Amino acid sequence: MTTDLHPRPRTRPARTGLVSRALLLRFVSIVGASIGFYLPLSVVPLYAKQAGSDSAAGLATVALLLATVACELVTPRLIARLGYRWALALGLVLLGTPTLVLTMSDDIWVIIVVSVVRGAGFAITVVAGGAVTALLIPKDRRGEGLALVGVVSGVPTLLALPAGVWVAAHWGYTPVFVMTTVATLLALLPLPALPRRTETAQADDHHGVVAGLRNPALTRPATIFAATTAAVGVLVTFLPLATSGQPAWVAASALLAQPAAATLARLFVGRLGDRHGPARLLVPGLVLSAAGMAALAATGTPSAVIGGALVFGVGFGALQNATLTLMYARVPSGGESAVSAIWNAAYDLGMAAGALGAGLVIASIGYPLTFALTAAAILPALVLAHRDRRP
Repeated sequence: MTTDLHPRPRTRPARTGLVSRALLLRFVSIVGASIGFYLPLSVVPLYAKQAGSDSAAGLATVALLLATVACELVTPRLIARLGYRWALALGLVLLGTPTLVLTMSDDIWVIIVVSVVRGAGFAITVVAGGAVTALLIPKDRRGEGLALVGVVSGVPTLLALPAGVWVAAHWGYTPVFVMTTVATLLALLPLPALPRRTETAQADDHHGVVAGLRNPALTRPATIFAATTAAVGVLVTFLPLATSGQPAWVAASALLAQPAAATLARLFVGRLGDRHGPARLLVPGLVLSAAGMAALAATGTPSAVIGGALVFGVGFGALQNATLTLMYARVPSGGESAVSAIWNAAYDLGMAAGALGAGLVIASIGYPLTFALTAAAILPALVLAHRDRRP
């Protein structure tokens, strides 16, 4: 028997390239959709309040999000018929152009109709976009790739959300609505370079969503995520109103801190999840989210409001990446559209439930107690997180 006295050093397999030209072009439409959704998100409730009440403000957000959820669950079939390009184009047009109507009317029913149309557009945009994005990211680097996508969408989000409030306060509502339309329409330019249609898009239809909703391996992470998105619905809808007695920079800073922290957290936990499994990130994400939301109850203390938004953002960002990565790992090739639809529906249904629930009780119990109860409502999801241990 011979012995190799000079064994060759083991080499790690080459890592798959992460960013392709198609993914870079997809980033452009991600930025446009993020601006189109988040720039007016906290502005429309303020616009609705001047025409009605706190309940009217919550109703505008609920209409947007319920329409989004309803359309998300049928968008995979639309993708199969139209392909990614036309689906994304339709979604961007419906998301952006209706805001021009708000420059001409502040009637509450006009606001609700515009919110419904925008919700449908956003649903098509995120489901079609999420499915094609998943196909453009190598499977062995999916957590890291989704984290990068989170940064690309998170940067315009963290700028657009507080910027919308600031612009509305200093220049009025009309510039916010016009900028929303312009940003979404500009995002149409790179769409011809994206994939038109794939076998995955053709095979994955509405029945995939129905089957996914019956699969606990998908519904558990989605439910965990929805528990924190409900808190986001409360935060973005009512935090500007809850801090109206504070200087304007308090709400703007908190609305900047939350998505900024979420974006940085996604970037960190993406690689961590690829190495150790995303399921391990669920419990820490929930605990941080509840703690941050509880701190927001101190609405009269700027440091608590901003610090709470920051901590909540870290927990929320960890859950964004962990739940989506976990769900993609649990479906075979061809299930990307169904996962995108279910995850985004959980996102938006949770936000709608949070905004609606808070809108119903906030007049009687006040903002601080509403934020505290929202934090408490996150905690039952820890039971599901403990059950969801497999990668």
